[in-house]
Amino acid sequence: MVTLGESRRPERVGELVLRELAQMLLRDLKDPRLCGVTLTEVRMSEDLRHGKVFFSHLEGKERAGKAIAGFQSASGFIRRRIGRTLGLRYTPELQFEFDPGTERAMRIDALLRESRSKH
Repeated sequence: MVTLGESRRPERVGELVLRELAQMLLRDLKDPRLCGVTLTEVRMSEDLRHGKVFFSHLEGKERAGKAIAGFQSASGFIRRRIGRTLGLRYTPELQFEFDPGTERAMRIDALLRESRSKH
């Protein structure tokens, strides 16, 4: 039987991974391909062995591929740091994915402002 606390564990671990990754972006990851990256969400699998890290980029989708390459080149460092900091039984394998939500929201906001200025 799964208790309420256990069912939320992937969500809580995802938040911890997100927080630690954000700190790494600020302090440790100096790869120029990661400049302009904002982390938006981390979704963990139920067994906590895999996580999807979603990010946006100031320059939009065009820079997403380079940012993913930057994350992949630092993946060993990222996994070691997360494993050491969070003290999980298994260090999760992380996959990085561009989150188009922020870009879409900015486009909608621009369209709304344009619409208002015409009236």
